[in-house]
Amino acid sequence: MAGCCNHNARFDGMSADYRRRLWAVIALNGAMFLVEMAAGHAARSQALQADALDFLGDAMTYGLSLAVIGASVRVRTNAAMLKGASLLLMGLWVFGSTIWRVFVLGMPEAQIMGGIGVLALAANLASVLMLMRYKDGDANVRSVWLCSRNDAIGNIAVMLAAVGVWYTGTGWPDLAVAGLMAGLFLSSASQIFRQALAERRQVMAGMAAE
Repeated sequence: MAGCCNHNARFDGMSADYRRRLWAVIALNGAMFLVEMAAGHAARSQALQADALDFLGDAMTYGLSLAVIGASVRVRTNAAMLKGASLLLMGLWVFGSTIWRVFVLGMPEAQIMGGIGVLALAANLASVLMLMRYKDGDANVRSVWLCSRNDAIGNIAVMLAAVGVWYTGTGWPDLAVAGLMAGLFLSSASQIFRQALAERRQVMAGMAAE
């Protein structure tokens, strides 16, 4: 999701091995969404809940990436627009819930944040390792690997938030990380919308020229 970009490539995802690996990554992200959302609620941590939504967004994104492998440009741009819309909604939810959290008493549980952060980091590193063989594929294929790689960086941020909460005795480090992740959601949505619209304009221009 965050940091996804275009890439000149050869491999387009048309491989049984790649599909199997992508299914495994989708299952892993779906499971981690459930784990982190429950832990985030128990720990009263907005950063954990934001990261849980990131796992959900990844599972949806990877599912769409799997579905549109080999499809036409029009189908791929429609899928990209849907990905962008989901990221936009998640970003707005995280921003809203973070602002609401500022006015709610209670500090996040740093121990739960740290423990789940380690588990989430392990899950994302496993995803990176499974997809690394195909990291130099086309834009659709490469974006999946880049998202997993960048998510591992996000997990480190959650762990740093846990240290900040423990050290300062306040919930502000958790809120700061949650706000940062919300910004990444919105930034990614904007990038996807712009790229999808540009690709759609290219298709329309090509059709008009025929």
